[in-house]
Amino acid sequence: MGTPLPSEFATRRRLELFDAIVDLFLAEGFVRFTLDEMAGRLRCSKSTLYTLADSKEQLVRSATVHFFRRATDEVEARIAPVDGARKRIVGYLDAVGAALAPASDRFMTDLNAFAPAREVYERNTRMAAERVQELIDEGVAAGEFRPVHAAFAADLTATVMARIQQRGVRTTTGLDDADAYRELAAILTSGIGK
Repeated sequence: MGTPLPSEFATRRRLELFDAIVDLFLAEGFVRFTLDEMAGRLRCSKSTLYTLADSKEQLVRSATVHFFRRATDEVEARIAPVDGARKRIVGYLDAVGAALAPASDRFMTDLNAFAPAREVYERNTRMAAERVQELIDEGVAAGEFRPVHAAFAADLTATVMARIQQRGVRTTTGLDDADAYRELAAILTSGIGK
């Protein structure tokens, strides 16, 4: 393994910075930070942050996209080796809960209040629901689930996922996100099982 080319180093450094920004935002939110404060916390220059985005707002949106892309990759990697639609749905929703577990209440509040980031989150929730619909369709085709209206089940899943991520389920039931996703998986797979 040789010395990385300048473009490889720049790409790796960019990903490391986005990972660090995401971790900071997940722990403490993002509204309260100025670019100067972020640069100080990340031990980089403000001009380095400007190589990632032209403004704080764009940086927040880009970091949100990065977070959900990273979460999606982690979730898909966890269910790739799993066989059977029921186990894949349970594994998928459990992995979603685990990927979102580091998100503090402050981050979720900031996310819901900032339209560009909220739109990213809503798009990813829709994509996750579509993925659950695919897994249900696979289970129906394999005879593991009774024939169900998969789009309705996906819509139900998306609604509950949005309530989990907005902390509504926690407030109403006391369940943390990971437990709420496990309960959703149990109810969903039991309801469509044969």
